[in-house]
Amino acid sequence: MVEIAPLAYMRGRTLNSAYVILDEAQNTTSEQMKMFLTRIGFNSKAIITGDITQIDLPNNKISGLIETKNILQTIGGIKFVFFSKQDVVRHRLVQEIIKAYEELDENKQKPS
Repeated sequence: MVEIAPLAYMRGRTLNSAYVILDEAQNTTSEQMKMFLTRIGFNSKAIITGDITQIDLPNNKISGLIETKNILQTIGGIKFVFFSKQDVVRHRLVQEIIKAYEELDENKQKPS
């Protein structure tokens, strides 16, 4: 059985014997991410996807995905996989677009 449910309906649930996918997780708040992660039950697996370069949260909100990476990266049984512009499977120009934005971000971080 496949069930699609928004995060708002996860509170109070335990997801036993489930394969759970949270997509676009870069737009979760810290509170939403913690709530999602604490729903995982016995015999379950969770996959969380997101692109930290595409965060749509207000500037005063920290992405739950970024915070989770920082908090949980040393816990056994939790793995993080990162993709780069070489992994793009869209139009060939998308790799160049990503490269251009990465260079812009690098230049913004350099002291003047």
